[in-house]
Amino acid sequence: EYLFWVGCAGAFEDRAKKTTRAVATLLNEAGVSFAILGEGETCSGDPARRIGNEFVFQMLAQQNVETLNEAFEGREKAKRKIVATCPHCFNTLGNEYGQLGGEFEVVHHTQLLAHLVSTGKLTPVQPVDGGVTYHDPCYLGRHNRVFAAPREVLGDAIQGELTEMPRNSERSFCCGAGGARMWMEEKIGKRINVDRVEEAMSTGAKTVAVGCPFCSTMLNDGVNGKGAGEQVEVIDVASVLLRSVKPEQTQGEKETEPVAG
Repeated sequence: EYLFWVGCAGAFEDRAKKTTRAVATLLNEAGVSFAILGEGETCSGDPARRIGNEFVFQMLAQQNVETLNEAFEGREKAKRKIVATCPHCFNTLGNEYGQLGGEFEVVHHTQLLAHLVSTGKLTPVQPVDGGVTYHDPCYLGRHNRVFAAPREVLGDAIQGELTEMPRNSERSFCCGAGGARMWMEEKIGKRINVDRVEEAMSTGAKTVAVGCPFCSTMLNDGVNGKGAGEQVEVIDVASVLLRSVKPEQTQGEKETEPVAG
């Protein structure tokens, strides 16, 4: 039913691997049929295009479009469905691959999870406590206007009201990694991720939920930089939902969370 686009972070970065496993577990729990490309998948090309290397983007994108078209051969566009956990991949596959002949129906994992909860295929059984706030990824929120789905998932998982930061939804604030700045360092002024972490911590929530591996890395670095790793946890929306749907599988997860460098 879906091709699960794992993404570079989801395949190689330790925290993002947990998101990949959480999504796969939840899809299995909901009875959703999905497949992955495995070694046939390569980088979406988003970082290359954002930093201005259009040649590398075109090379990666054309390779992926060929692979995806082959995987979906014989299927009409409405059934060429892809779910992605990275908003950068979500945006690139859904909005930019069409320029190269790749016509796909792409959803973010929070959209699919919200649908599965609303249709009763996933049922939260234990509320996640301690307070949860949500950070809107730029490429999911402001660029693609997906604001409701992750909040619906979190609302169901905590079985209550989400604690919002002062800057949220269309007025949200970047984690500091957008536009390929994931691979750059701030030279002057205050680091963007520290500013955002301070705002998140001001809510008093013990969990900062994210929907992007870039945001996860940046906010985790900010939390650890402030020495607040024992008080505040940064995890993906899917992991929050998994704790509510299958609490017995997530015992002790926080203790094994890797420490950011």
